[in-house]
Amino acid sequence: MQIRPIKTKADHRAALKEIERLMEATRGTPAGDRLEILTTLVDHYEAQHDSVEPPDPIDALRYHMESRGLTRRDLEPLLGSRARVAEVLNRRRPLTIDMIRRLHEGLGISAEVLIRRYNARGSAA
Repeated sequence: MQIRPIKTKADHRAALKEIERLMEATRGTPAGDRLEILTTLVDHYEAQHDSVEPPDPIDALRYHMESRGLTRRDLEPLLGSRARVAEVLNRRRPLTIDMIRRLHEGLGISAEVLIRRYNARGSAA
């Protein structure tokens, strides 16, 4: 496969097939360089054609909790009291910038996701 811009779904499929073939390539070798170039092209194509909206901040937080087996109590050091955690998860209180910082630093949730606007009953956010 000759490396060229990915413009169609067929180009995309061919590039993915080639990437799969090259997955074990050693970095710094011609095959490794080819893999790096192809993955960059595929990333660019997918960003333009298959972009997915980032999740709602509360949905992202709930997913993070579920996938890591965290409880509401685990969020207390990051969000405040048990009541504050309930208010945030039930969308009665919006996340503050300090909460966003603590969630990002403490749990590794993307700050870009956490700062997105979402509907919180009782706020104008």
